[in-house]
Amino acid sequence: MTDELEEIRQRKIEELRNGERQTNDSGRDGASPSEPVHVNGAEEFQDAVNDGVVLVDFYADWCGPCKQLEPIVERIAAGTEATVAKVDIDANQGLAAQYAVRSVPTLLLFADGEQVEQLVGLQQEGQLRSLIERYS
Repeated sequence: MTDELEEIRQRKIEELRNGERQTNDSGRDGASPSEPVHVNGAEEFQDAVNDGVVLVDFYADWCGPCKQLEPIVERIAAGTEATVAKVDIDANQGLAAQYAVRSVPTLLLFADGEQVEQLVGLQQEGQLRSLIERYS
């Protein structure tokens, strides 16, 4: 099971890097993956945030509010044109420090490679959708 998840993660990262277009199960044709992409390291992070609107979820496995936010960001990934990237702060402490993540969950919104918003704590799905639409 773990190998299968790693294979999916690697394929999604390659899709982001190559700018491949895909169609998800709902038939939407778009440049963004229909599920969150797990990012490890600065290079993968830069590749993920450089194109279009990207919502980055800095999280930790031990964080209760992060677990509550997980189904929300999954629905955002599936239901919007934005890419959703997930960054584990324990595995990516340098990225967390670089983006001043002092509490989890922290959500950063990027538009065309530039950070435009930062939200800390559990967020409502409607608020996140409105924020993404503002920059789409």
